[in-house]
Amino acid sequence: MADNEELETAESEARQKILVADDEASIRRILETRLKMVGYDVVTAEDGEEAVEVFNKTNPDLVVLDVMMPKMDGYGVTREIRRTSDVPIIILTALGDVSERITGLELGADDYVIKPFSPKELEARVKAVLRRTISKDVIIPASGSASSAAAGGKNSKNIITTGAIKIDTARRQVFRKNERIRLTGMEFSLLELLVNNSGQAYSRNEILQHVWSYPADHRIDTRVVDVHISRLRSKLEADPTNPELILTARGIGYMFQRIN
Repeated sequence: MADNEELETAESEARQKILVADDEASIRRILETRLKMVGYDVVTAEDGEEAVEVFNKTNPDLVVLDVMMPKMDGYGVTREIRRTSDVPIIILTALGDVSERITGLELGADDYVIKPFSPKELEARVKAVLRRTISKDVIIPASGSASSAAAGGKNSKNIITTGAIKIDTARRQVFRKNERIRLTGMEFSLLELLVNNSGQAYSRNEILQHVWSYPADHRIDTRVVDVHISRLRSKLEADPTNPELILTARGIGYMFQRIN
């Protein structure tokens, strides 16, 4: 009996945990049931303040977050989470104005799903975002530091250096002059695509397919890509208004400067 309990505990700890925050009880029930059926642990919240509290207590692997909630809206929750965490966030929105939906992405959300949606669609988005944002961080010895880890691996094939920027593809970390730059998982995946193919231009639709795993015929506002590019530039470029690393390929999309 004890062995079975230990096994169940180990399996529970191995499963990825998702926080679903929505003020509509029916949506919470449906998503909780469906996500548990496909193997996730699920915790829920019915308003923004509870979402922040549950997030801090349970440390989920991904957050599904409604925009319009009482006490604190989804934007406020996103701001609170992004103060301390890069955990992936998918926002749910019924807002008709695209610019309002993009606001969540500008605050640090990784993707969005428009209401009404099918649970199957959300399951696909959850799976795609988690696949792209799984941490590959390597534990650094107690005597080490982030800067020494970056410097120590400079000759590794996993380290890409361009100017003052070092990109560690094994740890999924980025450094400027040995100071770590915090990126969300999707931001790193986007950067990784462009850096590994430096000098090659990608259209927004191609980026959505490669990074967000959207099928070629999926309809979504391609400004999702523009927002993430803008966020990356704000973190990596000396002058984001005059980028030297992540370039605009006019008439096509974006590319990373050619690395020799």
